[in-house]
Amino acid sequence: MRAVNLLPRDESRTRRQPGAVSLTAVLGAVLLTAVMCGWFLMASSGVSDRQGELDGLRAELAAIPPPPPPPENQSNLVAEKDARVTLLGKALASRIAWDRVLREVSLVIPDDVWLEAMNTNGPDPAAAAPLPGQTAAPVGGFNITGYTYSHDGVARLLARLSVIPHLANVKLGSSVLDTQGPRPTVKFAISANLRTAAGVS
Repeated sequence: MRAVNLLPRDESRTRRQPGAVSLTAVLGAVLLTAVMCGWFLMASSGVSDRQGELDGLRAELAAIPPPPPPPENQSNLVAEKDARVTLLGKALASRIAWDRVLREVSLVIPDDVWLEAMNTNGPDPAAAAPLPGQTAAPVGGFNITGYTYSHDGVARLLARLSVIPHLANVKLGSSVLDTQGPRPTVKFAISANLRTAAGVS
């Protein structure tokens, strides 16, 4: 005959498993809380140390005496520098590029014209420099005298001189025909005003 166990089944093992899971979850939460508390304490300790360092640096900064005011000589040097810069700007604005003026004149003289004399005078150093955006007034004078074979040659020279950017108000002073020599010649005198480098676009 087969043996039959009439005692109730032992279910203590199956009931322990949910208790073990709950215990593990509680232990994990406690451990996480302890880690976060430790991190918070370390961070607050670091903030306290930095605050103390900042307070010490502020105390050192407050102990440093303020710098003395600049001496009067330095302010005089600044004023002198500004005055020199102003004078230099004024000189550059009233500058005339003589090499360019003479080169342009030599390029436009016709082959049948020869010069007898040329005289120029530069701008007045005491004249005021033009303001930015303002057209510079002609300064100084430019005068030439010379010879050619006809009045047409004089007119051609006048037309060529009038296109030179550094010359303004090109005018004929005189043009006299001379028939005494073997070939008739015309002696002329032409005057113009000079423009500064600032007045030439």
